[in-house]
Amino acid sequence: MAKKRVVVGMSGGVDSSVAACLLQESGYEVIGVTMQIWPDEMEDAQGDGGCCGLTAVEDARRVAQTLGIPHYVMNFRREFKERVIDYFVKEYVNGRTPNPCIACNRYVKWESLLRRSLKLGADYIATGHYARVRLLDNGRYTLQSSVTAEKDQTYALYSLTQHQLAHTLMPVGDYTKEDIRRMAKEANLPVAHKPDSQEICFVPDGDYAGFIDSMLPSPVPPGDFVDVRGEKIGIHKGVTHYTIGQRKRLGLAMGHPVFVAAIRPQSNEVVIGESEDIFSLSLRCSHLNYMSCEDFEDGMSVMAKIRYNHRGAVCRLYKASPDEALCRFEEPQRAITPGQAVVFYQGDMVMGGGTIERAVAE
Repeated sequence: MAKKRVVVGMSGGVDSSVAACLLQESGYEVIGVTMQIWPDEMEDAQGDGGCCGLTAVEDARRVAQTLGIPHYVMNFRREFKERVIDYFVKEYVNGRTPNPCIACNRYVKWESLLRRSLKLGADYIATGHYARVRLLDNGRYTLQSSVTAEKDQTYALYSLTQHQLAHTLMPVGDYTKEDIRRMAKEANLPVAHKPDSQEICFVPDGDYAGFIDSMLPSPVPPGDFVDVRGEKIGIHKGVTHYTIGQRKRLGLAMGHPVFVAAIRPQSNEVVIGESEDIFSLSLRCSHLNYMSCEDFEDGMSVMAKIRYNHRGAVCRLYKASPDEALCRFEEPQRAITPGQAVVFYQGDMVMGGGTIERAVAE
C-alpha cells in the first residue's frame, strides 16, 4: 500500500522541523514547504522576523536536507497581504484589536496551503502547532489541548473548518517543548537550539502603530482622551496606539492608575476609566465556527478564553442571531476586547468560538 503523503509547513523553527521528523518516522511520505508571505519591500525593511523572516527558507532547507525529504518554497504573498496585513491595519484603524495569527492560520496556513497541497496529491498538511486533532464519536473533528498547557495553541486555531481538520496532522501536540528540543538534538536537526519567535512576525519590533502608519496614505491623526463622562482630559497619539485595558504609555498624569475603557474611531476619542470600568459580565460575538458540535444549546455552559493568555472562565451561551452569541460569565472579566477571539472549551476539547464584537453592560 502506498504511503500517505503529507505536506509539512516548515517555518524554519524547531517545532515544524520536529513535526516533519516525527511524520517521517511514522511512515508518511513527507514533503517540506516553506511559505513566502512577505512582500519584497517588507522583507528588506523587517530583517529576520523569526518564523517568516529571511532565514526561514534557508533553515527549513537545511532541515529537509538532514531528513532527506524534498523541500519547496511556495508564494503566498498575495493571500497574506489581503487576509492578514490588510485586515490587521483595518481593524486597528476601526478601534479594534485584531489577532493576525488567527487570520493567518485560517486563510493562509490552512485554506491556501491545503488547497495547493491537495492539488499536488497530498492526503494531509501538517504543522508544528501545539494542539491535537481528534475525531469524535459524533463524526466531527475538533482540537484537543496540547499536553503542555503553557504552549497550547488551540486558541489561535479555533476557526479551522471541518474539511481543514480532516486533512490536518499536528504531531507536536503530544509532547512538551523540552521533548521537542531533545528530539531535534537527537535527530541532529540544525535548528535544535533556535529560539522561538515571540512577536507578530511582520512587526518584529512591536511598534504596531508605526507599522500601520507605514501602510496608510497618511498617519492616523491624534485626538482627544476623554473620561467616562465625556470630559476631555488630554490628547492621544492616534487610536491605533491603544487597546482596551491598557494602562502604560498613556502619557496622562492622573495621580493614580487609569485604563483605556473604550476606543471610538468615529469621533477619534479614547475613553479613559478606572479599574472597575474595564470589567464586564457579558460579551457579544459573531462569525461563529463550531468544532466539536454543529451548534450550541441556549444556556449551554462552557469554559471561555477571551485572549490567548487568558486562563478561561465559565460562561453560558445564548443565541443572539443565527451567527451571533451572547456569552454571560459567572464572574466579571477584565478588558473584553473587540476584535479578539473568544474560544469555547468543553474540558480540553474546543467546542467552537467567534470574534468579540463588544462587551455588554448587564
